[in-house]
Amino acid sequence: MPLYEIEHIIPLSSPQKDDLARSITQIHSRLFTTPSLFVNVRFTDTASHDVYIGGKKRPANRILAHVRPGGGRSVEHFTTLCAQITAAWDRVLGEGEGEGREGGGGGGDDGALRAVFVLGTIVAGSEVGLALPAAGEDKKWLQGNVGEFEKRAKAGDGEFRDVLEEMRTREDLRELL
Repeated sequence: MPLYEIEHIIPLSSPQKDDLARSITQIHSRLFTTPSLFVNVRFTDTASHDVYIGGKKRPANRILAHVRPGGGRSVEHFTTLCAQITAAWDRVLGEGEGEGREGGGGGGDDGALRAVFVLGTIVAGSEVGLALPAAGEDKKWLQGNVGEFEKRAKAGDGEFRDVLEEMRTREDLRELL
């Protein structure tokens, strides 16, 4: 349901992207009771883009989180989200280590994650043919769609088999089946 756009100025390997995408998916899905299937992550190499900070050209790594606003999600929830995503970035990229980590991203470190911006920009939408619920209505929406998930899984849709398995194994989702 959310879309995370990771803009990076340093090369990221496929394993690093995989690890970041898994980490962000887990962080978001646990904080906001969302099945993993509905967390979207996109990587964009912005090394050749002109980015300005404070009126000066300053390439930087940053993550833009497009989320659904409201539904009891407080500034504290989103601040926690930012802190956990930053910690995941640091873990995956080895905070302060590695090649190409000097020169610009955050106070002289190209590998640093300079910013995580949470943008409450998703007002409505659909994903895999299902209308998105309002923020805070995820549990009710999941309960109301279990039959559709089961139908799609039975028809051979692996993504929905995965959703149902996740709902069976996650404590915060199990009660919705």
